[in-house]
Amino acid sequence: MSVPISFPDPARGDDAVRSWRLRDGVRAVVAALAVAIGTMALGVLAGLGWAAVAPRPLLVMTSPGAAALVNTETNAFIAADAAFCLVCLAGGVMSGALGYLFAVRKHGPLAMAGLIVGALAAAFVARWVGEQSGLATFQHLLATLPAGARFRDSLALGASGALAAWPLAAAVTAGGLELLVSPGRHRARRH
Repeated sequence: MSVPISFPDPARGDDAVRSWRLRDGVRAVVAALAVAIGTMALGVLAGLGWAAVAPRPLLVMTSPGAAALVNTETNAFIAADAAFCLVCLAGGVMSGALGYLFAVRKHGPLAMAGLIVGALAAAFVARWVGEQSGLATFQHLLATLPAGARFRDSLALGASGALAAWPLAAAVTAGGLELLVSPGRHRARRH
């Protein structure tokens, strides 16, 4: 009975293995950056969507350059924050699923980190785009309308904690898909 003995391939050597690992690491970094940038780009669309659906309270001009709420008990501020949360949750689920399909399942933790960083940046981008949308018109109306005229307030996020909705939804979606699609891989690592 003979036992095969494996010898290192002199043609490949350790340099080929190091080169392969380096290329794999570069691919993972590029995938993480691509996921982060793509998710941030989704933040622009989310901000425009938030600006389109969020209610704004009605104001009345009291004097040149000053306005007051028509109804001080309006729920428009809370509804605008809720709309932002829903837009961010939808963006997080979408970016989490796409990030998993295109990067996380192949490149692992580095791509997941890129997804989470991109998701947090996307939430800030969505907030900025939403708050800037229509701000110039609001400031123009505030400066030019006569006393007694009515118009809508500019959009502003009151609940800063809503910014966590996007990265949380993205992480739960991508992590959940990872556990559902390849549970055997994680069991093998534990043992």
